[in-house]
Amino acid sequence: MKRLLNVRPVKGLILLIFTYIIIQLLISVNLINDYLQATLTTICINIILAVSLNLVTGVTGQFSLGHAGFMSIGAYTCALLLLKSPTVPTFLLGTLLGALLASLVGFLVGLPTLRLRGDYLAIATLGMAEIIKIIFINLDEVTNGPRGLSGIPRFVNWTWLFIFTVGIVLLIRNFLRSSHGRACIAIREDEIAAETMGINTTWYKVLAFVIGAFCAGIAGALYASYFYFIKPDLFGFLRSVDILVMVVLGGLGSISGSILAAILLAIISTLLQSFAEVRMILYALSLIVIMIFRPQGLMGTREASLSVFTRLGRLFAVEKGEK
Repeated sequence: MKRLLNVRPVKGLILLIFTYIIIQLLISVNLINDYLQATLTTICINIILAVSLNLVTGVTGQFSLGHAGFMSIGAYTCALLLLKSPTVPTFLLGTLLGALLASLVGFLVGLPTLRLRGDYLAIATLGMAEIIKIIFINLDEVTNGPRGLSGIPRFVNWTWLFIFTVGIVLLIRNFLRSSHGRACIAIREDEIAAETMGINTTWYKVLAFVIGAFCAGIAGALYASYFYFIKPDLFGFLRSVDILVMVVLGGLGSISGSILAAILLAIISTLLQSFAEVRMILYALSLIVIMIFRPQGLMGTREASLSVFTRLGRLFAVEKGEK
């Protein structure tokens, strides 16, 4: 039994279950109130967005500014279905359908645009996001135009947030550890060399783009079903930049860095709510200070592991013994 508990996947599973139970208990006794639950939801959605964009930008090396566009497809698809039929199966169907539609658009857009590189790809993906936004504004009879959709039934709770967030992080982590993930890393390091070694660079870039769009669609569906209200302006250029900031701040190519940055930025944003007039100035200054001292991002290209907790435990035990 002791040997089984020392196996790394079992330790990780125990930690995840423990985290879920603790937060669920805190919600049950109202120590995590509605305001904190909204912050928790924002953190989980940001983690999904940051980790999925990290796959495209940090791991594969493709500079994309269109992630908010994919998020909006998931949000509108799920919202329209829930307004017609507010049930849990419809919520799950809307989330899946939104993610599939986002990935389909990602495939159709990615196939021609991912042949571009650097700034050209960023401009192309930015243009795609703006086109999606304008379509939603002009589909007045379906999406209610710039006024957006309100009164969307809420089905997202901590359980669904936990399942989707952990599921997507594990999906992308396992992808990166596969031969497909190593091919994406090879493309980031040197695309010409990767092509010379027989890697189909266009295929792998499109694959990473489609997976990223799929995850962004799920994030959009969760957003729509928790915050009751969506409109096209919520998924504009600034939203895409927000997601990119999380990826760069956490460290390009680091999943745990993206998670850490998503949590940190949500906490900073929440703490600055009391200073509404200068909130964005303080937020920008915080980012500048962090990037001056950690230009490679909080984690660089490294990943956090459970061995950190083991080392901390040993250090604590040694200090306690000395005393």
